[in-house]
Amino acid sequence: MPVAAPTDELLGLHRQMLLIRRFEEAAAKAYSQGKIGGFLHLYIGQEASAVGALANLGEGDAIVGTYRDHGIALARGMSSRACMAELFGKVTGCSKGLGGSMHFFDAEKRMLGGDGIVGGHVAVAAGVAFASKYRGRKEVTVCFLGEGSVSIGGFHEALSLASLWDLPLVVIVENNEYSMGTPLSRTLSVHDTSQKAHGYGMASDRFGTGDVLEVKRRVGEAVARARETSKPTLIEAQTYRYRGHSMSDPGKYRTADEVELRKKTDPIMKAEADLRAAGVSAADLARVEAEVEAEVEDAVRFADESEEPGEELIEAYTYA
Repeated sequence: MPVAAPTDELLGLHRQMLLIRRFEEAAAKAYSQGKIGGFLHLYIGQEASAVGALANLGEGDAIVGTYRDHGIALARGMSSRACMAELFGKVTGCSKGLGGSMHFFDAEKRMLGGDGIVGGHVAVAAGVAFASKYRGRKEVTVCFLGEGSVSIGGFHEALSLASLWDLPLVVIVENNEYSMGTPLSRTLSVHDTSQKAHGYGMASDRFGTGDVLEVKRRVGEAVARARETSKPTLIEAQTYRYRGHSMSDPGKYRTADEVELRKKTDPIMKAEADLRAAGVSAADLARVEAEVEAEVEDAVRFADESEEPGEELIEAYTYA
């Protein structure tokens, strides 16, 4: 059932999703031009998961993510300039060009990093939630991971302690159906990852991400539970990525027909259709599109023109 919401709210969420999509498309182009090195894991198709979820958070709340972190960072409000510059390995990047694609970080925004260690970051998120509770702060920590992480020990240790100690933690499994290039049917005996919560006496939820407002509502319930009762929740957000696992992955393990079929339920298309139905004009939607494209073009130009990190940073960020 569609979720009713003020048009301005949906338009804002739509703009965020569109920004992530255009940012990622520009990053893919820059990677193919050799301007971005290392790994590049794109978020294209999964935008509603981060945008809907993080719309519920306040300034003091924290986010811990995986290596597929660009969309999460942008949804949190990090600068598109700083994010693109980080991909380019420039000193103006959010991690001064030293982290790259998998390590976006912004202490002021409480974006506590993308993490390249699969599953291990869930324990870090539990630690952040513990710190908030220990200090008596009404803060919530949200942790994003892929379904391939739920078999990792750190995931289970984190859930065990979060439930035992009543930590204000919301764990969101972004189930995009493929752990790297391996389909879900070959990686998990139980395909509903939210069932893992039952072993820890933890609340759970499971839903699709085709409607960004529905994502916001459902995650909002978990965030409220964490903030008001200090109880954790495990969520499976059923999503889909249109690109390969990373830019080096051609995605030959699935058919073009499968991808095209899933694009028909694109959350950005759904939001645009809902906005049109609510009376938002084509001119207003075109204006938002133009603003987003201008922001991304500016970010690419800024990254291109920025300086690379100097030798003075090596010692400063290697030794204490």
